[in-house]
Amino acid sequence: MDYKKAGVDIEAGYRSVELMKEHIKKTMRPEVLTNIGGFSGAFSMERFKTMEKPTLVSGTDGVGTKLKLAFILDKHNTVGIDCVAMCVNDIACAGGEPLFFLDYIACGKNYPEKIADIVSGVAEGCAQSDAALIGGETAEMPGFYPEDEYDLAGFAVGIVDEKDLITGKDLEAGDVLLGIASSGVHSNGFSLVRKVFPMEKEALDTYYEELGTTLGEALLAPTKIYVKALRSIREAGVRIKACSHITGGGFYENVPRMLKDGVRAVIKKDSYQVPAIFRMLAERGDIAEEMMYNTYNMGIGMVVAVAPEDVAAAKAAIEAAGETVYEIGGIEAGDKGVTLC
Repeated sequence: MDYKKAGVDIEAGYRSVELMKEHIKKTMRPEVLTNIGGFSGAFSMERFKTMEKPTLVSGTDGVGTKLKLAFILDKHNTVGIDCVAMCVNDIACAGGEPLFFLDYIACGKNYPEKIADIVSGVAEGCAQSDAALIGGETAEMPGFYPEDEYDLAGFAVGIVDEKDLITGKDLEAGDVLLGIASSGVHSNGFSLVRKVFPMEKEALDTYYEELGTTLGEALLAPTKIYVKALRSIREAGVRIKACSHITGGGFYENVPRMLKDGVRAVIKKDSYQVPAIFRMLAERGDIAEEMMYNTYNMGIGMVVAVAPEDVAAAKAAIEAAGETVYEIGGIEAGDKGVTLC
């Protein structure tokens, strides 16, 4: 008996690492001090010494049951973007610049080409957010996961000068809420998605005119990364007063997290067009509107609060970063919470 006969192929692990390296190369930053394959990743903080109070911010998350679609469609090169996005968007919400990312892949059987495919998506997400992929772990766990399935999670570390942290403490009535468009369902609510739509390849490969693509492609579209858009706002000299990443829990859970006591967010549902995938999901699943807004991003992946005089500059900066932005509401005095009207 040996480890391979027990189901763990160490040689496949070595092969996976070699295949990953070409993807990881494109994420490197000058601060990275170690090579992939060591016991840890090292990242120099030298250039951040000029900050008054350099403050580390971090985020961790996974892709969730969206992975089930990747298994059915045998498409694995985009879920890594989702994994990175869920972490770095939270860091950007705090005003931070993502520095580095580490991933964790647990699988029933290590297929090196598939693992490399997954990591290519992770590397793409890191490239989109200017974060270095400095390490990770691939755990082959036979008997725990089915041979053709895996889980994917990760965490990111970023930095911000303490004075530039986005906390919402200076929000006031009259501030304006801007919504940055999502790319679709992102990585939340897929347990409900999988109850509404048949999780079969034929159904997912069906083309829908209103979606402009197949159902599977629409659902698997990777989560939008907002790091560059938020950086663009700051570089335009606009102060972001508060920020909310619309993830699990939709508007009702996430928007209040950006508010201080004594102010309320009022969002106008007709201020933008809800994408077709959400309308289809609500209709096919007979899902009440309130539940939709309490589960999904409904086409808005990031909400930013700015002063009224900064609206034009903020919108221009977001558009210059290649994103679509809407003026979706404002801040009013009242009990902390959100009103959708």
